[in-house]
Amino acid sequence: MRVKRGLILSAVAAIALNALALAPILPAVASANTTHRLISSAGTTTLSGTKVGSEAVQFPEIRGEPAGDMNLMSDKAAKHDVTNRSHSPKGTPSAATPAMSATSATIAGTPGVATTFKGLNHRDQRTANGGNQFSLEPPDQGLCAGNGFILETINDVMRVTNASGTASLTEDLNTFYGYPAAITRPSGPFGPFITDPSCYYDSDSGTWFHVVLTLDVVPATGAFTGTSHLDLAVRHNASPIGTWKIYKIDDENDGTNRQPNHGCSLGPCFGDYPHIGADANGFYITTNEYSFFGPEFKSANLYAFSKTALAGEPATVAVQQMDTAGLDGGNPGFTIWPAISPAGIYATGSNGTEYFLSSNAAAEANGSGTSSHIVLWALSNTASLAKTPALHLSHASIAVTAYSTPPLSDQKPGSTPLGDCINDRTTKSALWRGAGCWRAFFVPKDQPKKGEVESHLDSNDTRMQQVSYAAGEVWGALDTAVSVGGEVKAGIAYYVITPSVVSNQVSGTLTGQGSLAVAHNNVIYPALSVLPSGQGVMAFTLVGRDYYPSAAWASADATGLGEVHVISPGAGPSDSFTSYKAFVGNPPRTRWGDYGAAVVVAGSVWIASETIEQTCTFNEFVATAFACNGTRTALGNWATRISQVTP
Repeated sequence: MRVKRGLILSAVAAIALNALALAPILPAVASANTTHRLISSAGTTTLSGTKVGSEAVQFPEIRGEPAGDMNLMSDKAAKHDVTNRSHSPKGTPSAATPAMSATSATIAGTPGVATTFKGLNHRDQRTANGGNQFSLEPPDQGLCAGNGFILETINDVMRVTNASGTASLTEDLNTFYGYPAAITRPSGPFGPFITDPSCYYDSDSGTWFHVVLTLDVVPATGAFTGTSHLDLAVRHNASPIGTWKIYKIDDENDGTNRQPNHGCSLGPCFGDYPHIGADANGFYITTNEYSFFGPEFKSANLYAFSKTALAGEPATVAVQQMDTAGLDGGNPGFTIWPAISPAGIYATGSNGTEYFLSSNAAAEANGSGTSSHIVLWALSNTASLAKTPALHLSHASIAVTAYSTPPLSDQKPGSTPLGDCINDRTTKSALWRGAGCWRAFFVPKDQPKKGEVESHLDSNDTRMQQVSYAAGEVWGALDTAVSVGGEVKAGIAYYVITPSVVSNQVSGTLTGQGSLAVAHNNVIYPALSVLPSGQGVMAFTLVGRDYYPSAAWASADATGLGEVHVISPGAGPSDSFTSYKAFVGNPPRTRWGDYGAAVVVAGSVWIASETIEQTCTFNEFVATAFACNGTRTALGNWATRISQVTP
């Protein structure tokens, strides 16, 4: 979750599970940073689809932190800042954060693309659940696939299709997790914030997993209460359509409900940015722990479950929770992303091992914005999760070429009708009798000054992105500043590490590293997935002087990356509410990402990336009730694209 002024993030729900065969035995605490507890099922839910509603602008339209007295924002939203994940600098990195020298990649055709189709977009998100949704971005891309089903999940909607892209159903996440609607139109009550969705199909156990972060709110006002939880949905079935069981994992870590007390000073703690992985024995969720009402960062947390136990959908399941405070040379771990492996290809040494990668350039890890190390983590003895958990978490620092926080990503100039609407003072909108397109959104006292321009996309910070374990190696990638074509641009650094665990202590050898850059353009939000053979695919967004935001990919192996293939050239620039001062303050920062997704299925890789797949003129925008002939909503035009590629 990256909660920013004007950003909508929803809360996730608890509905849950059935009967337990045999509850695991809880051992004594093995180390000071490990907590063992039982999580009871919260019930069941059925993925069955919800009706589509109107995308017409309503007040409030954006739910999140209030910005001035804008009427699009709920004036009943929380009055406290929630951590803002966005750190990309507006200009060129300073000498203190040098750019990585890179060679421009070649732009090629689209070989290897077996299937490609449009994924979910902002209009799908806003119109789900009968239109009882808020406008929000970024989508936060989750993707899982198996048995001919493709499940895409974003903020705050999910869709099941077949391998050709034909949709079976679409459902909002509030409904899926059994919560009230994000907002019951026109003015409430409010349901919880759900954000940061991810999913995984485990072909080894035949089980679907779905995870979100839920922030609780006061129903009458929409204000944050300060409480939160991770919601985990499980379905042991070949198809994702049908009944799931749900667990709710408290993550305030304030000493209540058998939680540890991590001493967050600005309200309870909460587990931001949850991500998931699995090995032969366990299912894992990691989070970044912050104070709810402030920027205070504690450490990355790890939640470990028996995969076999979850697949049985028990009434009660054990979780082993570890925090990483002080473990990285006295510093906390940050965005420790767990690996996902191709079916049946797991690390079996040390009685089962799950690997993770993280970076340590960010302020959360007491970094300066640049680093020449990444961190390899290993959770060993994972087979013990089945009976008496006795896990061992270790880490090793791996020297790499220096990486640093990337600059914002410029876009090819194009039509931005929402921005033009904000600047307009003369057009008579079909939705408003007064002069000025913007009056359709704001009453006169709230009219911003002119001066909105095409925005730059947020390029992420230096946190690790998707991690894979394949061919005996750990693979990962992150965003970084690159020097290419005489300019500093946003690029990607990737790593291949051969790990080893001896006496429950991990070490690693860097067997491959490199960068991806395109002169005069940016490549952002990588998602890397690798076949058992060691051949992989990296998905990302390509955007810059020559490209509108476009879905693209490159092949990857331990020796390097291949050419850049543009699957679907962007049709226009991003033109959404986080692009403009009127909504998010000055300077604006167009939210993008926060992550992509890639998953191995048989001998190919399915990938999902954010893109822009529509454009229209200002006149078309106004004449069609801000919908551009049904291709967008008034406040957002982002989209996603799903593709099957073979490296």
